[in-house]
Amino acid sequence: MQWEIVIGLEIHTQLSTTSKIFSGSSTIFGAEPNTQASLIDLGMPGVLPVLNGQAVRMAIKFGLAINAHIGKTSVFARKNYFYPDLPKGYQISQFELPIVGKGHLDIALEDGSVKRVGITRAHLEEDAGKSLHHDFQGMSGIDLNRAGTPLLEIVSEPDMRSAKEAVAYVRAIHALVRYLDICDGNMAEGSLRCDCNVSVRPKGAIEFGTRCEIKNVNSFRFVEKAINYEAQRQIETLEDGGKIIQETRLYDPAKDETRSMRSKEEANDYRYFPDPDLLPLVLEDTLIDEIRSQLPELPNQKRERFEQQFGLSVYDASVLTASRALAHYFEQVQKGCGDAKLATNWVMGELASLLNKDNLEIEQSPITAEQLAGLLLRIKDNTISVKIAKAVFEAMAIGEGNADQIIEAKGLKQVTDSNAIESILDEMLANLAKDVEEYRASDDNKRKKMFGFFVGQAMKASKGKANPQQVNALLKKKLEG
Repeated sequence: MQWEIVIGLEIHTQLSTTSKIFSGSSTIFGAEPNTQASLIDLGMPGVLPVLNGQAVRMAIKFGLAINAHIGKTSVFARKNYFYPDLPKGYQISQFELPIVGKGHLDIALEDGSVKRVGITRAHLEEDAGKSLHHDFQGMSGIDLNRAGTPLLEIVSEPDMRSAKEAVAYVRAIHALVRYLDICDGNMAEGSLRCDCNVSVRPKGAIEFGTRCEIKNVNSFRFVEKAINYEAQRQIETLEDGGKIIQETRLYDPAKDETRSMRSKEEANDYRYFPDPDLLPLVLEDTLIDEIRSQLPELPNQKRERFEQQFGLSVYDASVLTASRALAHYFEQVQKGCGDAKLATNWVMGELASLLNKDNLEIEQSPITAEQLAGLLLRIKDNTISVKIAKAVFEAMAIGEGNADQIIEAKGLKQVTDSNAIESILDEMLANLAKDVEEYRASDDNKRKKMFGFFVGQAMKASKGKANPQQVNALLKKKLEG
């Protein structure tokens, strides 16, 4: 039987406010445990929450960016459950009337297509604390610094049909919240976490299967691996005659598997009711219009512009607009060298490889956009070959100077004098006389293979300095002569 995977995601984004959603406590990451939890965060008797206006503005900004309905009136509710890191015994969240209603986000897939994913809602809530399960001699420690940090929970429709689509969606949300400057997107620090709802059904079926929720997945790679494992687990269970139980599961990266955590709760298990300490949130049109006027160029808008302005593919444009900083870097390189294709190849190739190897963000690049543009100009004007350019790039990365300084210091200028190249070729071919005879006696297929060998030997003889196009043309002429 063929199976179809159905995926919906709940993404929790910590909003980049300086204080918590209902108190003035700091939200700075990395403070000593339990030094940033006030009486309000702990829900002590006699204290009252006060809504953080900046968190509200950030939620509206997100809603406008996904073309969603903005709830003019939204209500905070108490979501009741007991957990050690939830000091009040309830979480203040939004239930029936969220601040952001239905919207959508278009995601670019690896095959170059674009898919629209529906977003059911996005609501404001407070984060819980954090349980620590190590270094406590068999006990757990509780750090309440995170308790009360403002969250925007973004709930998608079950529109994704593969783990790769899910990753593309998470990446798109990640890019969007960073463009909007409402979340730093640092998944390692828990600023953006994902709950994956996964079910399977026979291909062509209309009814959804029983879903399981994988909680708190905190990397793009783990989202893909967790979904793939869980989908396969469900398929094998069903094919063996078993049933899927609706439950919450955890993903274990070390074992690359999901394991049962608890049975899945329903809304009525949480006994939601409007928080009596918080009035309904009422928004004015003037506030929404003001925030709309301040929206930056969004990732999808920038992607479409890059496709039209620079002639890039959907995939390349998506990669280059994954962050505002990367898009800006690319545009500076393109402007400096005047060649979008060349800039794309180097930013997505050599530069991306360098950053990945050293685990750096684009903002930390040891090579500035101006320096990279300068290097690409030397390729365009035939001062150096692409092969030599890669060596210059490596020298730039370790701080030896800009392209012109390195080329001059190391004597790397490309040889474009036809007479000089002919001299190199004549000497090389004289040393390979038997190979030349074999080439001339061979059929076309073998000649193609041998020609590549001769080109390689020629570039080696010139120490990579000979112009490759001239080498190819002159070599062909000599071999055919």
